[in-house]
Amino acid sequence: MRIDVVTLFPAIFDGYLTQSLLHKAIVRGLVDIQRHDLRQWAENVPHRKVDDRPFGGGPGMLIQVEPTINCVREIESDADSGKPPVPARRILLTPQGKRLDQRVAEDLATSERIVLLCGRYEGFDQRVHDILEPEEISVGDFVLNGGEVAAMTIIDAVVRLIPGVLGDENSHRDDSFSRGNRMLEFPQYTRPREFEGHFVPEVLLSGDHAAIAAWRAEQTLIRTRTRRSDLLDES
Repeated sequence: MRIDVVTLFPAIFDGYLTQSLLHKAIVRGLVDIQRHDLRQWAENVPHRKVDDRPFGGGPGMLIQVEPTINCVREIESDADSGKPPVPARRILLTPQGKRLDQRVAEDLATSERIVLLCGRYEGFDQRVHDILEPEEISVGDFVLNGGEVAAMTIIDAVVRLIPGVLGDENSHRDDSFSRGNRMLEFPQYTRPREFEGHFVPEVLLSGDHAAIAAWRAEQTLIRTRTRRSDLLDES
């Protein structure tokens, strides 16, 4: 999978891309993540300004349409690679988009290439939406300083679903919300068997796989009903 991130602050990703399973996936060639500084497509040289005040007045600044369109078209053309361009799914991060959930992540994980557009300030000029027609995705009903953290969230949710990224191919299948599952995952335990008077449930030590499965199913239902009863209403 190829992921292109369009951002005003590519250095934000420096530490993130060099850690943990994501870094290993990059090293092994399972995912290729490229960052693109939108200022490189600015017409205003040498200041590299890509934002301006909105027509009609109002607070804040907007990211301009021209550098954004030129940036996306150029990186999607793969002109420097000498290879035919790979069609990309364009994702614009905005609190006005559809909510990111596991089903959206699983759908994105089937893509060969994704372009993530990270907004700043008051967002993008509306013509970016009109011309590029990106899918608009939100990571929650709140506002961030920019789309970079949201882009990391999408990358994290998607890359772990790529075959070979996780050590155990089945490890994500029982995750909360996976494979259409609308229930929260059951509680889990490891050594020691007792800590400060808190014990591992005996059923998990019994070796009775049927009893363990029944206990986990019961705990899943209890946890979902207690913490996210809305999920039961949706299922």
